[in-house]
Amino acid sequence: MDILNWKEMLCPYEQAVAELKLKFEYMKSEYKKLGLYCPIESISGRVKEPSSILGKAKKKGIPLDRIEEDIEDIAGVRIICQFSEDIQKAISLIRRHDGYDFTIVEERDYITNTKPSGYRSYHIIIKYPVSSVMGYKEVLAEIQIRTMAMNFWAVTEHTLNYKYKGHMPEEIKQRLKNCAEAAFNLDNEMSTIRNEIMYAQRVNKRMDNLTSNIIDNIQNMYFNLKLSEMDKINTQFVELWNKGDIDELKKFSDMLDKMAESYRG
Repeated sequence: MDILNWKEMLCPYEQAVAELKLKFEYMKSEYKKLGLYCPIESISGRVKEPSSILGKAKKKGIPLDRIEEDIEDIAGVRIICQFSEDIQKAISLIRRHDGYDFTIVEERDYITNTKPSGYRSYHIIIKYPVSSVMGYKEVLAEIQIRTMAMNFWAVTEHTLNYKYKGHMPEEIKQRLKNCAEAAFNLDNEMSTIRNEIMYAQRVNKRMDNLTSNIIDNIQNMYFNLKLSEMDKINTQFVELWNKGDIDELKKFSDMLDKMAESYRG
């Protein structure tokens, strides 16, 4: 294949990744608007470089004219979950779109069936429809679902494999396998304090919202109050914020809302 053909071949995959990322980001925003907990923490995506595609084709004995049919991860989207329990929820979310936005071809559970290296992740192979200037086409794409700990390990393992060109020393392999178990245990331990973590996150989010609202009101009232009054309000806000009492901060925010409303009226 020459350069022009590579560009033409990869364009639909780039479009598929961009659209899939947008779909999942919108799902996240829907959860947020509805005030619901979203199992998806973050989304990323990539299209394999030609050198990586050729390397995989050579390793697996795939002829060049079968690359698009036999290499399923030219387009890849990665979904990161905060807790291991969220993985199944994310999988269910993806399955609900099967037959509408895309078609699920295969699912591979490397969490229950951990690879010998220690690799853990859940893979869903889909066929994604793309309409572009070159016409309609369905491309294969891989969606990976894993926790942050699983992802940290997988990225590290991939980097080391690249460094050693697939011939990693046995000592490094064993140490990586030990790290994989440590990451798995970390996920399990985090799950035991999941409720406490989520509560802390909700409190922090509420504190952020209150702080933003108070600052907005202070800025909006700046030209309506005397300098001494503004200093007093600012001092009170800083004291309450340092104290960290969210109920007192809420009362202060409500008071500023009424003050700001009176000036608008």
